[in-house]
Amino acid sequence: MTYKSDRIELGPVFTESGEATSLPRNELATHMLPPAVAYQVVHDQAMLDGNARLNLATFVTTYMDKEAKLLYAQTVDKNMIDKDEYPATAAIEERCWRILGDLWHVPDVNDTIGTSTIGSSEACMLGGLALKRHWQEKRKAAGLSTEKPNIVLSTAVQVCWEKFCNYFEVEPHWVPVTEEHLFLDGHELEKYVDENTIGVVAIMGQTYTGAYEPVKEIAAKLDQIEKDTGLDVKIHIDGASGAFIAPFCQPELEWDFRVERVASISTSGHKFGLVYPGVGWIVWRNNERLPESMVFHCAYLGGDMPTLALNFSRPGAQVLLQYYQFLRLGRDGYRAVQQECLDVAQYLSAAIADMGPFELISKGDTIPVFAWRLKKDASPNWTLYDLQDRLRMKGWQVPAYPLSDNLSDVTLQRIVVRNGVSRDLAGKLLADIETEVKFLEGLDGPMPHGDAAFHH
Repeated sequence: MTYKSDRIELGPVFTESGEATSLPRNELATHMLPPAVAYQVVHDQAMLDGNARLNLATFVTTYMDKEAKLLYAQTVDKNMIDKDEYPATAAIEERCWRILGDLWHVPDVNDTIGTSTIGSSEACMLGGLALKRHWQEKRKAAGLSTEKPNIVLSTAVQVCWEKFCNYFEVEPHWVPVTEEHLFLDGHELEKYVDENTIGVVAIMGQTYTGAYEPVKEIAAKLDQIEKDTGLDVKIHIDGASGAFIAPFCQPELEWDFRVERVASISTSGHKFGLVYPGVGWIVWRNNERLPESMVFHCAYLGGDMPTLALNFSRPGAQVLLQYYQFLRLGRDGYRAVQQECLDVAQYLSAAIADMGPFELISKGDTIPVFAWRLKKDASPNWTLYDLQDRLRMKGWQVPAYPLSDNLSDVTLQRIVVRNGVSRDLAGKLLADIETEVKFLEGLDGPMPHGDAAFHH
């Protein structure tokens, strides 16, 4: 059937061309479809995805108020980069990063700079690039080589840091995780820092376990290294999740600009900033920490426009959603939401620890994320990959994965408790975990395809 754009469709949608017939998958069809049919085709294919609210693997926000959704729909057409056409959105963007700078104890609110990004990965890239440019400028001024820059980070960092090292030609100095040191804590840091080190990355909420890396301890070790060698090495805080948790729920913890070696902090607005993807933020300690060479000035649509980002055109709606949350929640609201997530995480982790075969690696008292593994003498007939598969049959996405580096033989399972994972929902999850563990424990032999290598 050929669709005529001026024709009113009255038939049932599933009898229309496109629903009642197959469509080409990898090339454009010749004829148009009615909007209702095109909508239904896309909607039904996306329906085969997992339920986002039951995805306990992701850190990314899956719930916002209906007013936020309305605001999203009304502002989705705004291009964040076009500050001349959308000056109000540009002003709100600046207001947001200044709010974050204040939250992170920036020393001088009149001497700081920041920006929004598509996500915290882009923000990390900008933070790392600023460290590299500072190192290069300092070396050039001293008449020294600018070849072979390196950056120090834990092997448990998020993959965006591997991308940074690859794309911007910085050698990673990996500090391995061990049973005794599951994250970067300053131990033997002097082995990894040299004259070519542009900086050290500290994570506020490690992806694998949710642990905070102790910024003050890392900074103290760098102070000692400077005293011994003269090397002045700064820290970038990858605060993807923790930068939106610690200020509200662990306000006494000194991890931010209160630590003098911290040059910049990045975070994800679309994680515990409670905004739909994608938006990230980065703030520098002061204007001097952002090299002027990273700021571009260009004439665009009628005005001079300074721009600081890897992306050019990008959505403005998420920036407005971030400001909506700042207004909607304030300090008390953010504290309430994040503390409830922490309470649910610790409720879940305590219950899982009480189940016979499991031992906790973390308990969800930093960011609301925790991980566990099978006890060494537990369950020879099944693995955490089998439990992952059994839970997926009931709609839950609870990932199992190996640790990094020389602990790759250790398999963990992890839960992220986001806003919207209620105590009631957590109780249903626990009941399903108990049921599936009993099923797996009752097997006489190994699960079919239960070998971990198959699941990889």
